[in-house]
Amino acid sequence: MPVFIYKARSKSGEKIEDVIEANDKRTAMAKIEGLGLIPVSVTEKRAAAAVADEAGKVRPKLVIHRGKAKMGSRDVLLFASELSDLLSSGMTLGTALGSLASRKTGGATDTIITDLRDDIIRGSSLSEAMGRHPGSFPPLFVSMIRAGEASGAIDEVLRRLVDHYERVQDTKDKVVMALVYPVIVLVLGIATMIFAIAWIIPKFKMIFEQMDGALPLPTRMLITSADILTKYGWLIAIGVFFTCMMFKRSINTERGRFWFDGIKLRVPLIKGIVASNIFSNFARTLSTLLSNGVPVLQALSIVEQTVGNVVVSKEIKNARERVTDGTSISGPLAAGKIFPKILIDMLAVGEQTGDMATALNHIGRRYDNELDRNIKIFTTALEPILIVFVAAGVGFVAISVLMAVFNMTNGLDV
Repeated sequence: MPVFIYKARSKSGEKIEDVIEANDKRTAMAKIEGLGLIPVSVTEKRAAAAVADEAGKVRPKLVIHRGKAKMGSRDVLLFASELSDLLSSGMTLGTALGSLASRKTGGATDTIITDLRDDIIRGSSLSEAMGRHPGSFPPLFVSMIRAGEASGAIDEVLRRLVDHYERVQDTKDKVVMALVYPVIVLVLGIATMIFAIAWIIPKFKMIFEQMDGALPLPTRMLITSADILTKYGWLIAIGVFFTCMMFKRSINTERGRFWFDGIKLRVPLIKGIVASNIFSNFARTLSTLLSNGVPVLQALSIVEQTVGNVVVSKEIKNARERVTDGTSISGPLAAGKIFPKILIDMLAVGEQTGDMATALNHIGRRYDNELDRNIKIFTTALEPILIVFVAAGVGFVAISVLMAVFNMTNGLDV
């Protein structure tokens, strides 16, 4: 009977390495889980002995990225929450994934959870299985799970991940909700002006053309705009569409993205929201990683990929390269002059006291509050600005028509 070498964790977190006899890997996994252990890796003894090549070097591991199935952020949150609950109740990892895979929702979630279960049965660790689905599980998620496997507390790590991503989603929702009303006002205002110019003004034009006197300048401008919109409206729409497409394509390039992200950090009203969100995300993510035993340099590398702004991401990369002893972060970050001084000072205090996680949590709370304040300022200032903008456009149309009517009236009196 084949012999399998396995690594596992007990519920208390103790690391166990042993061998077990089984007909195949699936049976070996079942036997290990039957012992109340959480399998980390299972390898057949002969296969394990053949891992090194003739030169004694380890063969590179093949990472397979499967299909295009992708779980949404809310689906990942639900999956992590349910898996954490099942593991906390004492269920083994393979059994918990099997239970979740048996629920059929008809979406990509079914496919991905089934893949995870099958990979676990074949001997992969959970972090390795999730790493094969980068579209659903970002580097932060996979690294945290890997740290949880090392400590034997995957359920606790999953709960922390849920809390982290719920905070991130809550921040996104705040920003989106802040933009809903201003966008509605702007769209309705522009639609009203287009309707007036394209539909109402041409009807008045026939009356205005019967006038002997010259039309006022605003009225002539309005009529010209109506003619252009009526005759070439479809060309204008196509031009706007292609302009938007070209802009989107340009900001997806490395240079364009860097320029656009830099603009967002400088535009009044917007820069406060963008910066607060970035700094809060930076602190929360780094705190979560360090709290779960991820090394500083690796944690900075993950934060660099998840911070959401290439200007700040580049600065974190530069800071990571400046970190030589793997412990000091505040000094290298301060050298770039992107991060605010108060954040650097709070980070330095955490380094001095040896409690980086607590300092980063304080930073996260501070910038969460700063984000709320900036959103309120943004909405308070933007609403009257948009109302004035819309009123000016509609007012110009109304005044242009009324001026022509007054001219007609004066001509009749004469």
